[in-house]
Amino acid sequence: MKYVVAINASPRTGWNTAMLVKKAAEGAEAAGAQVDYFDLYQSEAFTGCISCFGCKREGHLGRCIHKDGLSPILEAIEKADGLIIGSPNYLGDLTAGFRALYERLIFQSLSYKTDPRSYRKKKTPVLLITTSNCPEAAYPNTGYDTMLEKYKGTLEWIIGPTKILVHGDTLQVKNYDLFDWTMFDPEAKKARHESEFPKALEKAFTEGYALL
Repeated sequence: MKYVVAINASPRTGWNTAMLVKKAAEGAEAAGAQVDYFDLYQSEAFTGCISCFGCKREGHLGRCIHKDGLSPILEAIEKADGLIIGSPNYLGDLTAGFRALYERLIFQSLSYKTDPRSYRKKKTPVLLITTSNCPEAAYPNTGYDTMLEKYKGTLEWIIGPTKILVHGDTLQVKNYDLFDWTMFDPEAKKARHESEFPKALEKAFTEGYALL
C-alpha cells in the first residue's frame, strides 16, 4: 500500500487550507493510499534550520539531527510515496510554519558537494496547496506566481514532481461584523465561497487521487 503524508501548514485547523488538504488526503485514500495527516501548528514546539550542519556529517548524511516537533513529520515524509502540503498566503509568502518545515526538509538533503548535489535518492510527488484573500487573477501582478514557482522549482529538484493548487479570494471568517474591515463586501465573499469553494474541494480531491 502506498503511503501519503498530508500537512496543514495553516494555524487554522478547520478553515480553507485545512479543508483543502483534508479533501486531497481523501482523494489519496480513495486511490488506495494510507494517509497520515498533520496539523503543523498543533505539533510540539519547532524551529527552522538551526545551521548546525549535522545533516552534512558522516552517519547523518541527508538527515536533520535537530530534535523537536518537526522530527516525526520529517521522518514521515522520508517514508512517504506522496506529499500533500497546504499553506495560506501571509504577506506575500507561505506561513512561518511552512517555511520552518521547508528549510529543514530541503537543507538536510543538500549535499554541498559537486556531485551528487542532493543526498536524497527517491523522488516523491508533491501537491502544494495555497489559499489567499488575494484573487487568483492578481497573482501575476503581485509576485505571488513567482513566489510559488520558486517553491515548486526547489521542491521538484529535491523532493519530486510538484503540482500547485491555488484558491484565492477566500472567505476569511464567518462573521465580518466582528472586525474593523471595510474593504471587503461580506455578502460577495460569502457568495463566492458558496459557489467556488466546493469546486476547489473537488479539484483538491481529484489532485489527491491522481498524486500517485
